[in-house]
Amino acid sequence: LRTALKAGVGRIVVDSFDELDRLERLYDEHLGTAQVLVRITPGVEAHTHEYIATGHDDTKFGFTVSSGAADAAIERVRKSPSIEMMGIHAHIGSQVFRLESFVEATRVIAGIAARHDVRELSLGGGLGVPYVEGETAPTITEWAAAIRGTLEEEGVEARLMAEPGRAIVAGAAVTLYRVGTIKDLPGIRTYVAVDGGMSDNPRPVLYGSGYETFLPRAADAERPDRVTVVGKHCESGDVLVRDGYVPRDLRVGDVLATPVTGAYGHSMGSNYNKVLRPAVVFCADGAARLVVRRETYDDLLRLDVS
Repeated sequence: LRTALKAGVGRIVVDSFDELDRLERLYDEHLGTAQVLVRITPGVEAHTHEYIATGHDDTKFGFTVSSGAADAAIERVRKSPSIEMMGIHAHIGSQVFRLESFVEATRVIAGIAARHDVRELSLGGGLGVPYVEGETAPTITEWAAAIRGTLEEEGVEARLMAEPGRAIVAGAAVTLYRVGTIKDLPGIRTYVAVDGGMSDNPRPVLYGSGYETFLPRAADAERPDRVTVVGKHCESGDVLVRDGYVPRDLRVGDVLATPVTGAYGHSMGSNYNKVLRPAVVFCADGAARLVVRRETYDDLLRLDVS
């Protein structure tokens, strides 16, 4: 919080009374008035994985509406000489495919905004992204229209902000792996082991997330063979694609791709099992540019002091 105030951050999202205490103490250090958005928990079901649902009452995030904490926090900020109330923030979760969940949350937020005459609303993000064949999701335009329409129905006029991060960048990236081994277990499954795994994409092991896979050298080829793509880590849960389909001529040494990895892939990466993180390359108009170099073993040791 001190760093944010020194940097002149325009909006600080607060979601606990302890943070309000800290901001008031920082004001006493002559760091200026904090402009805040009070994060509220609307108490709605996002219909997503429990680890990425954030808008229900039993969550570490925000001030709950049902308990009265949201109203109390707003009133406290209103009365504080060292904190300026700018608006309300809410975020109900990630990978939310049902517009009804966003509409329900917006109605709750609109009620609080009207009650406290709040003119700035940040309704977070969380719009779902299709990762596997058969999944569909609302567009950003449909999502925004539903939120704006709900506010209009509720008679609330406010500056509206949103954070559709995954929906913007997820489809912009493809992760490439090199096939190391192919192991056929007759009557059970075929395992395709690659030179990455849960260290570069932990989403499958964390959330059971699904992905597709294809061969870049034969992107349009038929994919009749079902395989399970696994990583190089020492856990059976190190699965990247549980039910992937590949061409019959898949072989060791091939480059295998998983699409839709532009969000929560590189940013969630780790060095588990001392595996090096891969490079990141931007490609456009037939040109490629390295933006994050591949890690080296020297990188793994750089923080060791003895």
